[in-house]
Formats: sequence, C-alpha cells, structure tokens
Amino acid sequence: MKKKRFNLKLTVFFIVILIIVLIVLFIVTNKNKISQEEIREAKFAGTWYPANKENLEKSIQEYFNNSKRIDFKGRVKAVIVPHAGYVYSGNIAASAFNQLQGDYKTVFLMGPSHNYYLKNVSVSGFKYYSTPLGKVKVSKKAKEMDEKEEIINNIEEAHEKEHSLELEIPFLQVKLKEFEIVPLLVGETNSTELKEVLLKYLDEEDLIVVSVDLSHYHKYDEALILDSYSLNKILELDSKGIFNAEIDAPWAVAGLLEIAKEKSWKPYLVSYTNSGEINGDKSSVVGYSAVVFIESFSEEEKEFLLSLARESAEKYLKDKTKLKINPEKVPENLRVEKGCFVTFTKDEQLRGCIGYIIPQKPLYECVIENSINAAVNDPRFSPMKYNELKEARIDISVLSVPTLFKHSNYQELLSELENKVYGVVLKRGLHQSTFLPSVWEFIPEKENFLGNLCLKGEMEAECWKDNRTEVYLYTAEDFSE
Repeated sequence: MKKKRFNLKLTVFFIVILIIVLIVLFIVTNKNKISQEEIREAKFAGTWYPANKENLEKSIQEYFNNSKRIDFKGRVKAVIVPHAGYVYSGNIAASAFNQLQGDYKTVFLMGPSHNYYLKNVSVSGFKYYSTPLGKVKVSKKAKEMDEKEEIINNIEEAHEKEHSLELEIPFLQVKLKEFEIVPLLVGETNSTELKEVLLKYLDEEDLIVVSVDLSHYHKYDEALILDSYSLNKILELDSKGIFNAEIDAPWAVAGLLEIAKEKSWKPYLVSYTNSGEINGDKSSVVGYSAVVFIESFSEEEKEFLLSLARESAEKYLKDKTKLKINPEKVPENLRVEKGCFVTFTKDEQLRGCIGYIIPQKPLYECVIENSINAAVNDPRFSPMKYNELKEARIDISVLSVPTLFKHSNYQELLSELENKVYGVVLKRGLHQSTFLPSVWEFIPEKENFLGNLCLKGEMEAECWKDNRTEVYLYTAEDFSE
C-alpha cells in the first residue's frame, strides 16, 4: 500500500514538473515571437530595388565593386546618400556606404517624408524593419526619444509608405555585421534642437545616415548649378545656407551639419551624378550625391591631447620644467606631424594663444610645447600664474596645411571668405599673421577680420587689398575642455 502511495506521489511530482516546464517553454517561445504588427515590411522591394534576396545581394555587391575605397585618415561618422531607385542611385549610395569600416552599434536613419506633411520629427514605432535580406531591429533609443523629447513623435502613417529610409537599409545589411536603427522622418523643425536631441543619444560607436536627393526636375545645366550650391553648403558646414538649397529634408541636413561642426567632423564629397547621366534624358533630371563625414580624432584622442595640454602648462608653471612623455604611450594618430594652436580662455576672454601653422613636430609634442608658450610667452599678455589655470579653459586647434589662395583682386578674396570657415594667413615680406577659423565668431565682418589681421602682423589695416600680400587659407579641427 505504501509503495502504491509513493508511486502516486512520484507520478504527481513528475506531472507538476512537466507542467512547469511546458509553461516556461510557452512563455519563452511567445516572448521571442515577433508579431507581424511589430514589423514594417518592405514596401518597395520589386519596384525600386530587387525583391529576390540573391539578386539584391548581387546587385549591392556589384555597386560596391564599382566604387573605390578612399583612404580617409579617420572614421566615418555620418553619410549623406540618395534614395532613388537603385538603377538611378545605387552606385552613388554604394560609394558612400563602401567607406564604412568596422562595426557600428546604432544607425540613426534620417530622411524626408514624401507623402505625409510632417511637423518636427517622427520616429517609427515598429520594432523591426524588414527587407528581402532579413529583419533589422529598431533600437530602444527610438522609444526613449519618443517618450522624452518634445520634437520627436510617433506618426506611423508617415512611415507606412515612405521609401527614403527603406532604400538605405539593404546597403547597411550587406556592409555591416550587426546593427540596430533609429528610423527618423524629419519635417520642418528647428535644426539646432534636432542637433541637441541627437547628441543626447549618439554614442561613439554610432552612425548617422541622412537620406536625401538634390534638385528635382530641372534641365541638366540648371541642375548642375543648383546641386553645386547645395554641395558647397554641405562641404562648408553651412547649416543656414542649406535652407536656400534645393534639397530634400534641409532640416535633417542642417542638423547633421551642426553636429559635424560641433564635433569637428570633416565632410568629403565622394561622388555626384544626376538622372540625366543615367537615362540620357537631360530635359528633367534629379541630382544624387554621396558625402561622408570623417572624425580625424576619436573622443579618447581629444581627451588625451586636452589632458596633455593642461598637465604640460601646470608642470611648467609649477616648477619651470617641461613635461616628458614616453612616445610609445601616445596613440599612433597623435604622433603624426601636424600644425596646432593651443588657446587659454578665462572668463570668456582670451588669455593666451600660440601655435605652429606649418607642421614641425608630432602633434602631441606640438601640444606640449604650445600649451607652455600660450601660458607664458604670448606677448599680448602677462605670463599666467599657476593658480589661474584652474579658472582657464583650454582649446586645441589642429590645422590643415595652408594653401596659397591665388586671386586677381580683393573682391575675389572677400567672396572666398563668404562662409567664414577658413583660417587666414597674411604674409608680406617679413611680416606674417594668422587668425584661426574660430576668430570669425568674434570678428564676423570680413573687412574687419582682415583689417585686424593686418594690424596683428604690424602691417597697414588694408594690407589685404595689396596684391603684394600673399593669402593662405586653411581649416582647423577644434576641440575644447
């Protein structure tokens, strides 16, 4: 009798365990199950690009093979790419995506809303975007942005029939290993607010993709002029001038340009064409471009240089000795010869600024030497005291090599400086002076900028009008504490 009871209890025990296991399996299975309502299915496969997986992979790989890899000295942080049917814009888009190297965790996809009037920004509420190459997960950042940011909303109708984001995803699927996306359709909005929102969520390992076409349905020659203007504004990081361009989603582009300016990302035009070059019809064309934005120095490298500058100045002001550092402990990218300036600012006023225009030493040595020079050897100021350093902000500018600007009259010089992105060197005989690009913020009028630069070099105020005065232009990557 006891044996029967024991067997009964054992049977009940195993039944309970089995039920628990089945319940757990059910929960796990359903937890991982994706409902169709959570997936944005591909809407333009089979019309704008191949619907067959093998054909799509083959087409994109051929586009990549048609494009050249460019040896940019830095990491791609953002791209501007077109979103026409692949027959028209596939090669152009691929020329930008082909510059991506390494892994990216999250891709912020921004594009225009063609079929739904949009105010501000709409983020998709789907959990996955699907293409013939498979599903891509939407990042949790998307929901967080919708919940926390005033200019971000979820208007799913805008995403349902929109092609501008969908057409970029297959390129990313072929080029990258694993990544998530934040799908953003950008309507009329404040580009500075958009920049600030994006910077809250943008991590070091993330990528920005802005999907835009250029001018629409103009004659070939007219389109070239319009597109040239648009591309110049992009390459000059002119976030205001871009609103005078004929381009999709100027608010998205302007937001990217503001980020690039703040982060010192440098834009490069990789390729350009228009539909007239492809189908031969030049009576009404659409323009396509590929632009990449390069970060020459990582956030860690910038922090390294800023810390190096402060430590160098502190040591010199404390015991009059120069900081010594083992070159092997310096990141390789910072051992390249570069021109640089180090600037000290106290209470928003200049306290010292000295540097090399022409590369003379490895960048890290340039920073060590000029942090000391800016602190104690700027003839415009008395030497800094050790106690002043804690109240001062340090800025570092890494310069491109200046190039001679050939011009026949001073009006051409004023025209070249219209967008105020260049540093300027004026040189005549033994006299020479320079203003960094950042000086435009304090002297925005071109004539005053050049006049003050002449006086700085101990030349007459209108020396810039003199044909004997050589003008050199350069760009700078600026970062500060």
